[in-house]
Amino acid sequence: MPKVAIYPGSFDPVTNGHIDIVERGLKLFDKLIVSILYNPSKDYLFTLEERVEMLKDSMKKMKNIEIDSFDGLLVDYAASRKAQAILRGLRAMSDFEYEFQMALMNRRLNREVQTVFLMTGLRWIFTSSSIIKEAVQFGGNIEGMVPPLAQKKLMEKFGIAPGPGQSGKN
Repeated sequence: MPKVAIYPGSFDPVTNGHIDIVERGLKLFDKLIVSILYNPSKDYLFTLEERVEMLKDSMKKMKNIEIDSFDGLLVDYAASRKAQAILRGLRAMSDFEYEFQMALMNRRLNREVQTVFLMTGLRWIFTSSSIIKEAVQFGGNIEGMVPPLAQKKLMEKFGIAPGPGQSGKN
């Protein structure tokens, strides 16, 4: 039976830290389902369709990846997709506390689905979608922190013309 994991997130936008977790996760699992959580209580900068487009573009060269979306309980979604694991990235202790609580609740709800944590690569430890959005909003250069399409779309959302080192292209 193939080892399948769900890598859930809002991916608003996808970052190179997310890509790092996916690449490393593919070394552990036969297939990764990168799935966008729809949370009606959360405000997103990008539509679901835009986030799917950015994920597909940034992972187009990877094999054994599927891009999907879901709402509801993550463990129910994982079971419906026949996934044995949930893959999560950790950057800091604050991530660990929240993720540990979620993993324990998921384990309580479905003991068949395991949670696997990967430490974010040191290069991406400070990177989060929220921080990147704030940096772009105030004119910061985020080249190399997000895939090219995400950079381009972020700059468009905030009405910023590309400057030196901010092409939005590779």
